[in-house]
Amino acid sequence: MEKLIENSLLKLTLFCENEQFKGYDPYDTLNSPFPFLFFGQWPAVIATQLQKRNPINIRPLLGIKKEHSTYGMGLLLKAYVKLYKQTGNKEFIQAISYIKDWLLTNRTSYEKELVWGYDYPYATPNFINERNYPTVIHHSFIIDALFEYYQIFNDPQIKDIIVRSEDFIIKHIPVIKNEDGICLGYNPHSKDCTYNASMHAARILAITQNLTGSQRNFDLIRNVVDSVINKQKQNGVWYYSMNAENGKERMQIDFHQGFILECLFDVKVLTGYSNERWEHSITKGLEFYKNEQFFLNGKSKWRLPKTYPIDIHNQGQGIIIFSKLKQYQADSLIFSKKILLWTIENMQSKKGYFYYRNYKNYKIKIPYMRWGQAIMLLAFSEYLENSKGISYK
Repeated sequence: MEKLIENSLLKLTLFCENEQFKGYDPYDTLNSPFPFLFFGQWPAVIATQLQKRNPINIRPLLGIKKEHSTYGMGLLLKAYVKLYKQTGNKEFIQAISYIKDWLLTNRTSYEKELVWGYDYPYATPNFINERNYPTVIHHSFIIDALFEYYQIFNDPQIKDIIVRSEDFIIKHIPVIKNEDGICLGYNPHSKDCTYNASMHAARILAITQNLTGSQRNFDLIRNVVDSVINKQKQNGVWYYSMNAENGKERMQIDFHQGFILECLFDVKVLTGYSNERWEHSITKGLEFYKNEQFFLNGKSKWRLPKTYPIDIHNQGQGIIIFSKLKQYQADSLIFSKKILLWTIENMQSKKGYFYYRNYKNYKIKIPYMRWGQAIMLLAFSEYLENSKGISYK
Protein backbone atom coordinates (compact mmCIF):
# COMPACT_ATOMS: atom_id res chain seq x y z
CA MET A 1 0.00 0.00 0.00
CA GLU A 2 1.52 3.32 -1.01
CA LYS A 3 2.22 5.71 1.85
CA LEU A 4 -0.04 8.48 0.50
CA ILE A 5 -3.02 6.14 0.21
CA GLU A 6 -2.27 4.51 3.55
CA ASN A 7 -2.09 7.86 5.35
CA SER A 8 -5.25 9.09 3.65
CA LEU A 9 -7.16 5.98 4.67
CA LEU A 10 -5.91 6.22 8.25
CA LYS A 11 -7.01 9.85 8.53
CA LEU A 12 -10.44 8.98 7.14
CA THR A 13 -11.02 6.07 9.53
CA LEU A 14 -9.92 8.21 12.49
CA PHE A 15 -12.32 10.96 11.47
CA CYS A 16 -15.26 8.57 11.12
CA GLU A 17 -14.51 6.89 14.44
CA ASN A 18 -14.00 10.18 16.28
CA GLU A 19 -17.40 11.27 14.99
CA GLN A 20 -18.85 7.91 16.13
CA PHE A 21 -20.00 7.46 12.52
CA LYS A 22 -22.50 10.30 12.90
CA GLY A 23 -22.81 13.24 10.56
CA TYR A 24 -24.95 15.54 8.51
CA ASP A 25 -26.50 14.62 5.16
CA PRO A 26 -27.10 16.77 2.05
CA TYR A 27 -30.83 15.98 2.29
CA ASP A 28 -31.45 16.22 6.05
CA THR A 29 -33.05 19.71 6.10
CA LEU A 30 -36.49 18.41 7.07
CA ASN A 31 -35.06 16.93 10.26
CA SER A 32 -35.11 20.50 11.54
CA PRO A 33 -37.73 21.26 14.20
CA PHE A 34 -38.75 24.18 11.99
CA PRO A 35 -42.00 23.00 10.32
CA PHE A 36 -41.08 23.39 6.64
CA LEU A 37 -43.74 20.86 5.64
CA PHE A 38 -46.42 22.89 7.42
CA PHE A 39 -46.15 25.43 4.61
CA GLY A 40 -46.64 22.81 1.92
CA GLN A 41 -44.64 20.59 -0.37
CA TRP A 42 -42.83 23.25 -2.41
CA PRO A 43 -41.34 25.17 0.54
CA ALA A 44 -39.97 21.86 1.82
CA VAL A 45 -38.50 21.04 -1.60
CA ILE A 46 -36.94 24.48 -1.98
CA ALA A 47 -35.49 24.44 1.55
CA THR A 48 -33.92 21.02 0.95
CA GLN A 49 -32.40 22.02 -2.39
CA LEU A 50 -31.07 25.36 -1.11
CA GLN A 51 -29.50 23.69 1.88
CA LYS A 52 -27.86 21.06 -0.31
CA ARG A 53 -26.17 23.82 -2.33
CA ASN A 54 -25.22 26.02 0.62
CA PRO A 55 -21.43 26.06 1.22
CA ILE A 56 -22.01 27.32 4.76
CA ASN A 57 -23.31 24.72 7.19
CA ILE A 58 -26.23 26.37 9.01
CA ARG A 59 -27.70 23.09 10.27
CA PRO A 60 -26.90 23.84 13.93
CA LEU A 61 -28.89 27.07 13.61
CA LEU A 62 -31.82 25.07 12.22
CA GLY A 63 -31.65 22.56 15.08
CA ILE A 64 -30.49 19.73 12.82
CA LYS A 65 -28.29 17.23 14.66
CA LYS A 66 -25.63 14.87 13.43
CA GLU A 67 -27.10 11.40 13.10
CA HIS A 68 -26.28 7.93 11.94
CA SER A 69 -27.40 7.10 8.40
CA THR A 70 -28.81 3.66 7.63
CA TYR A 71 -27.48 3.82 4.07
CA GLY A 72 -24.17 5.22 5.30
CA MET A 73 -23.81 2.61 8.03
CA GLY A 74 -24.34 -0.08 5.41
CA LEU A 75 -21.48 1.30 3.33
CA LEU A 76 -19.29 1.63 6.42
CA LEU A 77 -19.99 -1.94 7.54
CA LYS A 78 -18.98 -3.37 4.18
CA ALA A 79 -15.87 -1.19 4.11
CA TYR A 80 -14.70 -2.19 7.59
CA VAL A 81 -15.34 -5.89 6.94
CA LYS A 82 -13.27 -5.69 3.76
CA LEU A 83 -10.45 -3.88 5.56
CA TYR A 84 -10.48 -6.48 8.32
CA LYS A 85 -10.46 -9.29 5.75
CA GLN A 86 -7.42 -7.79 4.04
CA THR A 87 -5.40 -6.85 7.10
CA GLY A 88 -6.50 -9.15 9.90
CA ASN A 89 -6.32 -6.06 12.12
CA LYS A 90 -8.54 -6.87 15.12
CA GLU A 91 -8.93 -3.18 15.90
CA PHE A 92 -11.51 -3.12 13.08
CA ILE A 93 -13.69 -5.61 14.98
CA GLN A 94 -14.95 -2.98 17.39
CA ALA A 95 -16.21 -0.75 14.58
CA ILE A 96 -17.69 -3.74 12.74
CA SER A 97 -19.63 -4.91 15.79
CA TYR A 98 -20.86 -1.42 16.62
CA ILE A 99 -22.12 -0.71 13.09
CA LYS A 100 -23.68 -4.15 12.67
CA ASP A 101 -25.54 -3.90 15.99
CA TRP A 102 -26.73 -0.39 15.17
CA LEU A 103 -28.17 -1.55 11.85
CA LEU A 104 -30.00 -4.46 13.45
CA THR A 105 -31.47 -2.14 16.10
CA ASN A 106 -32.51 0.62 13.70
CA ARG A 107 -34.65 -1.18 11.17
CA THR A 108 -37.79 0.34 9.76
CA SER A 109 -41.13 -1.08 10.80
CA TYR A 110 -42.97 -1.77 7.55
CA GLU A 111 -45.59 -4.51 7.27
CA LYS A 112 -43.55 -6.58 9.74
CA GLU A 113 -40.71 -6.90 7.22
CA LEU A 114 -36.97 -6.54 7.78
CA VAL A 115 -36.15 -3.34 5.94
CA TRP A 116 -34.40 0.02 6.19
CA GLY A 117 -35.30 3.47 4.90
CA TYR A 118 -34.81 7.24 4.95
CA ASP A 119 -33.22 8.98 7.94
CA TYR A 120 -35.18 12.15 7.25
CA PRO A 121 -38.46 13.23 5.64
CA TYR A 122 -37.76 13.72 1.96
CA ALA A 123 -39.69 16.01 -0.37
CA THR A 124 -39.51 16.27 -4.16
CA PRO A 125 -41.87 18.01 -6.62
CA ASN A 126 -43.59 14.66 -7.11
CA PHE A 127 -43.86 13.17 -3.62
CA ILE A 128 -43.16 13.47 0.09
CA ASN A 129 -41.78 10.46 1.95
CA GLU A 130 -41.86 10.39 5.73
CA ARG A 131 -38.80 9.60 7.82
CA ASN A 132 -38.02 5.85 7.91
CA TYR A 133 -39.98 5.18 4.71
CA PRO A 134 -38.29 2.10 3.20
CA THR A 135 -36.56 2.02 -0.18
CA VAL A 136 -34.94 -0.69 -2.26
CA ILE A 137 -31.70 1.33 -2.34
CA HIS A 138 -31.30 1.46 1.45
CA HIS A 139 -32.28 -2.20 1.69
CA SER A 140 -29.81 -3.26 -0.99
CA PHE A 141 -26.75 -1.54 0.43
CA ILE A 142 -27.41 -2.89 3.92
CA ILE A 143 -28.16 -6.46 2.83
CA ASP A 144 -25.04 -6.36 0.65
CA ALA A 145 -23.01 -5.27 3.70
CA LEU A 146 -24.55 -7.92 5.95
CA PHE A 147 -23.74 -10.53 3.32
CA GLU A 148 -20.12 -9.36 3.32
CA TYR A 149 -20.18 -9.64 7.12
CA TYR A 150 -21.71 -13.13 7.07
CA GLN A 151 -19.07 -14.45 4.68
CA ILE A 152 -16.39 -13.63 7.26
CA PHE A 153 -18.13 -14.18 10.61
CA ASN A 154 -20.68 -16.90 9.71
CA ASP A 155 -23.31 -15.51 12.10
CA PRO A 156 -26.59 -17.52 11.81
CA GLN A 157 -28.65 -14.52 12.94
CA ILE A 158 -27.31 -12.51 10.02
CA LYS A 159 -28.00 -15.36 7.61
CA ASP A 160 -31.62 -15.45 8.76
CA ILE A 161 -31.99 -11.69 8.28
CA ILE A 162 -30.55 -11.85 4.77
CA VAL A 163 -32.80 -14.74 3.76
CA ARG A 164 -35.87 -12.96 5.11
CA SER A 165 -34.88 -9.71 3.38
CA GLU A 166 -36.24 -10.88 0.05
CA ASP A 167 -39.79 -10.80 1.45
CA PHE A 168 -39.76 -6.99 1.23
CA ILE A 169 -38.98 -7.24 -2.48
CA ILE A 170 -41.33 -10.07 -3.34
CA LYS A 171 -44.30 -8.96 -1.24
CA HIS A 172 -44.18 -5.17 -1.29
CA ILE A 173 -42.19 -3.84 -4.26
CA PRO A 174 -44.31 -3.27 -7.38
CA VAL A 175 -43.53 -5.17 -10.57
CA ILE A 176 -43.84 -2.54 -13.28
CA LYS A 177 -44.41 -3.84 -16.81
CA ASN A 178 -43.32 -2.04 -19.95
CA GLU A 179 -42.66 -2.84 -23.59
CA ASP A 180 -39.08 -3.89 -22.78
CA GLY A 181 -40.02 -6.27 -19.97
CA ILE A 182 -40.41 -5.62 -16.25
CA CYS A 183 -38.72 -3.61 -13.55
CA LEU A 184 -38.97 -3.60 -9.78
CA GLY A 185 -39.97 -0.37 -8.05
CA TYR A 186 -37.90 2.03 -5.96
CA ASN A 187 -40.26 1.74 -2.99
CA PRO A 188 -43.66 0.18 -2.16
CA HIS A 189 -45.57 2.97 -3.91
CA SER A 190 -43.47 3.27 -7.07
CA LYS A 191 -45.22 3.69 -10.39
CA ASP A 192 -42.23 4.50 -12.59
CA CYS A 193 -39.22 2.41 -13.52
CA THR A 194 -35.94 3.57 -11.97
CA TYR A 195 -33.24 1.46 -13.57
CA ASN A 196 -30.68 1.45 -10.78
CA ALA A 197 -33.34 0.65 -8.17
CA SER A 198 -34.59 -2.27 -10.25
CA MET A 199 -31.05 -3.63 -10.41
CA HIS A 200 -30.57 -3.14 -6.66
CA ALA A 201 -33.73 -5.19 -6.07
CA ALA A 202 -32.37 -7.91 -8.35
CA ARG A 203 -29.12 -7.90 -6.37
CA ILE A 204 -31.00 -8.53 -3.11
CA LEU A 205 -32.71 -11.54 -4.66
CA ALA A 206 -29.37 -12.75 -6.06
CA ILE A 207 -27.78 -12.53 -2.60
CA THR A 208 -30.52 -14.67 -1.06
CA GLN A 209 -30.25 -17.14 -3.94
CA ASN A 210 -26.51 -17.40 -3.39
CA LEU A 211 -26.98 -17.95 0.33
CA THR A 212 -29.80 -20.51 0.14
CA GLY A 213 -29.13 -22.25 -3.16
CA SER A 214 -32.79 -21.81 -4.08
CA GLN A 215 -33.51 -20.63 -7.62
CA ARG A 216 -37.16 -19.78 -7.00
CA ASN A 217 -36.59 -16.14 -7.96
CA PHE A 218 -34.04 -16.72 -10.71
CA ASP A 219 -36.46 -16.08 -13.58
CA LEU A 220 -37.49 -12.81 -11.98
CA ILE A 221 -33.85 -11.78 -11.53
CA ARG A 222 -33.01 -12.60 -15.13
CA ASN A 223 -36.08 -10.82 -16.49
CA VAL A 224 -35.26 -7.67 -14.49
CA VAL A 225 -31.67 -7.66 -15.75
CA ASP A 226 -32.76 -8.24 -19.34
CA SER A 227 -35.29 -5.42 -19.09
CA VAL A 228 -32.70 -2.95 -17.81
CA ILE A 229 -30.27 -3.99 -20.54
CA ASN A 230 -33.04 -3.32 -23.05
CA LYS A 231 -33.05 0.30 -21.89
CA GLN A 232 -29.31 0.73 -22.44
CA LYS A 233 -28.48 3.00 -25.37
CA GLN A 234 -26.18 2.02 -28.24
CA ASN A 235 -23.34 4.07 -26.76
CA GLY A 236 -23.59 2.16 -23.47
CA VAL A 237 -25.37 4.74 -21.32
CA TRP A 238 -28.46 4.30 -19.20
CA TYR A 239 -30.73 7.19 -18.37
CA TYR A 240 -32.13 7.40 -14.85
CA SER A 241 -35.75 6.30 -15.13
CA MET A 242 -38.82 5.92 -17.31
CA ASN A 243 -42.37 7.11 -16.79
CA ALA A 244 -44.41 3.92 -16.98
CA GLU A 245 -47.46 5.69 -18.41
CA ASN A 246 -45.95 7.60 -21.32
CA GLY A 247 -42.57 5.89 -21.73
CA LYS A 248 -40.65 9.17 -21.39
CA GLU A 249 -37.20 8.79 -19.88
CA ARG A 250 -35.49 11.09 -17.38
CA MET A 251 -32.11 11.85 -18.93
CA GLN A 252 -29.94 12.01 -15.83
CA ILE A 253 -26.44 10.59 -16.32
CA ASP A 254 -24.24 10.42 -13.22
CA PHE A 255 -23.04 7.90 -10.62
CA HIS A 256 -26.19 5.84 -11.17
CA GLN A 257 -24.47 4.45 -14.28
CA GLY A 258 -21.98 2.99 -11.82
CA PHE A 259 -24.76 1.62 -9.61
CA ILE A 260 -26.27 -0.28 -12.55
CA LEU A 261 -22.91 -1.67 -13.64
CA GLU A 262 -22.04 -2.75 -10.11
CA CYS A 263 -25.36 -4.50 -9.54
CA LEU A 264 -25.23 -6.20 -12.94
CA PHE A 265 -21.75 -7.48 -12.16
CA ASP A 266 -22.78 -8.59 -8.67
CA VAL A 267 -25.86 -10.42 -9.95
CA LYS A 268 -23.68 -12.26 -12.46
CA VAL A 269 -21.22 -13.33 -9.76
CA LEU A 270 -23.84 -14.18 -7.14
CA THR A 271 -26.02 -16.30 -9.42
CA GLY A 272 -23.15 -17.83 -11.38
CA TYR A 273 -25.07 -16.97 -14.54
CA SER A 274 -24.19 -14.74 -17.44
CA ASN A 275 -24.52 -14.71 -21.20
CA GLU A 276 -23.00 -12.89 -24.14
CA ARG A 277 -25.60 -10.12 -23.97
CA TRP A 278 -24.93 -9.41 -20.29
CA GLU A 279 -21.18 -9.32 -20.89
CA HIS A 280 -21.57 -7.01 -23.85
CA SER A 281 -23.77 -4.70 -21.79
CA ILE A 282 -21.18 -4.47 -19.01
CA THR A 283 -18.40 -3.81 -21.50
CA LYS A 284 -20.36 -1.07 -23.30
CA GLY A 285 -21.55 0.51 -20.07
CA LEU A 286 -18.07 0.55 -18.60
CA GLU A 287 -16.58 2.12 -21.72
CA PHE A 288 -19.15 4.93 -21.63
CA TYR A 289 -18.62 5.39 -17.89
CA LYS A 290 -14.88 5.81 -18.31
CA ASN A 291 -14.71 7.72 -21.58
CA GLU A 292 -17.63 10.10 -21.07
CA GLN A 293 -18.08 10.50 -17.31
CA PHE A 294 -14.45 11.00 -16.26
CA PHE A 295 -11.47 13.01 -17.38
CA LEU A 296 -8.20 11.17 -18.01
CA ASN A 297 -6.74 12.54 -14.75
CA GLY A 298 -9.44 10.84 -12.65
CA LYS A 299 -11.75 13.82 -12.14
CA SER A 300 -15.42 12.97 -12.65
CA LYS A 301 -18.06 14.93 -14.50
CA TRP A 302 -21.22 15.75 -12.60
CA ARG A 303 -24.27 15.09 -14.77
CA LEU A 304 -23.69 14.98 -18.48
CA PRO A 305 -23.28 17.26 -20.27
CA LYS A 306 -22.46 19.34 -17.15
CA THR A 307 -18.95 19.06 -15.75
CA TYR A 308 -19.32 20.93 -12.45
CA PRO A 309 -19.64 20.37 -9.58
CA ILE A 310 -17.18 17.56 -8.92
CA ASP A 311 -19.20 15.39 -6.53
CA ILE A 312 -17.55 13.10 -4.00
CA HIS A 313 -20.14 10.38 -4.63
CA ASN A 314 -19.19 10.32 -8.31
CA GLN A 315 -15.53 10.02 -7.33
CA GLY A 316 -16.14 7.22 -4.82
CA GLN A 317 -18.37 5.21 -7.11
CA GLY A 318 -15.81 5.49 -9.91
CA ILE A 319 -13.09 4.04 -7.69
CA ILE A 320 -15.39 1.16 -6.74
CA ILE A 321 -16.38 0.34 -10.32
CA PHE A 322 -12.93 0.41 -11.89
CA SER A 323 -11.63 -1.71 -9.01
CA LYS A 324 -14.37 -4.34 -8.98
CA LEU A 325 -14.74 -4.66 -12.76
CA LYS A 326 -10.99 -4.84 -13.40
CA GLN A 327 -11.35 -7.86 -15.69
CA TYR A 328 -13.16 -5.81 -18.34
CA GLN A 329 -10.46 -3.24 -19.07
CA ALA A 330 -6.71 -3.78 -19.07
CA ASP A 331 -5.99 -0.45 -17.35
CA SER A 332 -9.00 -0.51 -15.03
CA LEU A 333 -7.04 -0.62 -11.76
CA ILE A 334 -4.64 2.03 -12.98
CA PHE A 335 -7.59 4.29 -13.70
CA SER A 336 -9.15 3.51 -10.33
CA LYS A 337 -5.90 4.60 -8.71
CA LYS A 338 -5.93 7.83 -10.74
CA ILE A 339 -9.41 8.64 -9.46
CA LEU A 340 -8.38 7.83 -5.89
CA LEU A 341 -5.23 9.96 -6.00
CA TRP A 342 -7.03 12.90 -7.64
CA THR A 343 -9.70 12.72 -4.94
CA ILE A 344 -7.16 12.60 -2.11
CA GLU A 345 -5.23 15.54 -3.53
CA ASN A 346 -8.23 17.72 -4.37
CA MET A 347 -11.07 16.77 -2.01
CA GLN A 348 -9.62 15.58 1.31
CA SER A 349 -9.32 17.90 4.29
CA LYS A 350 -6.25 17.86 6.52
CA LYS A 351 -8.65 16.57 9.18
CA GLY A 352 -9.22 13.43 7.14
CA TYR A 353 -12.74 13.90 5.82
CA PHE A 354 -13.67 14.43 2.18
CA TYR A 355 -15.43 17.50 0.81
CA TYR A 356 -18.91 17.25 -0.63
CA ARG A 357 -18.40 19.14 -3.89
CA ASN A 358 -15.83 21.14 -5.80
CA TYR A 359 -17.42 23.88 -7.87
CA LYS A 360 -15.48 25.85 -10.45
CA ASN A 361 -14.78 28.76 -8.08
CA TYR A 362 -15.45 27.37 -4.61
CA LYS A 363 -15.89 24.17 -2.61
CA ILE A 364 -18.55 22.83 -0.28
CA LYS A 365 -16.37 21.38 2.48
CA ILE A 366 -19.13 20.09 4.75
CA PRO A 367 -18.13 16.56 5.90
CA TYR A 368 -21.29 14.62 5.05
CA MET A 369 -20.94 11.16 6.56
CA ARG A 370 -23.04 9.06 4.17
CA TRP A 371 -22.52 10.98 0.96
CA GLY A 372 -18.78 11.48 1.34
CA GLN A 373 -17.02 9.56 4.09
CA ALA A 374 -18.86 6.24 3.85
CA ILE A 375 -18.62 5.98 0.06
CA MET A 376 -14.93 6.89 0.15
CA LEU A 377 -14.10 4.37 2.89
CA LEU A 378 -15.77 1.68 0.79
CA ALA A 379 -13.88 2.95 -2.27
CA PHE A 380 -10.57 2.58 -0.43
CA SER A 381 -11.46 -0.95 0.66
CA GLU A 382 -12.52 -2.02 -2.85
CA TYR A 383 -9.39 -0.57 -4.42
CA LEU A 384 -7.07 -2.18 -1.90
CA GLU A 385 -8.81 -5.55 -2.14
CA ASN A 386 -8.66 -5.66 -5.92
CA SER A 387 -5.17 -4.18 -6.33
CA LYS A 388 -3.54 -6.57 -3.86
CA GLY A 389 -0.41 -8.01 -5.40
CA ILE A 390 -0.65 -5.74 -8.44
CA SER A 391 2.43 -3.74 -9.42
CA TYR A 392 2.30 -0.62 -11.57
CA LYS A 393 5.00 0.49 -13.98
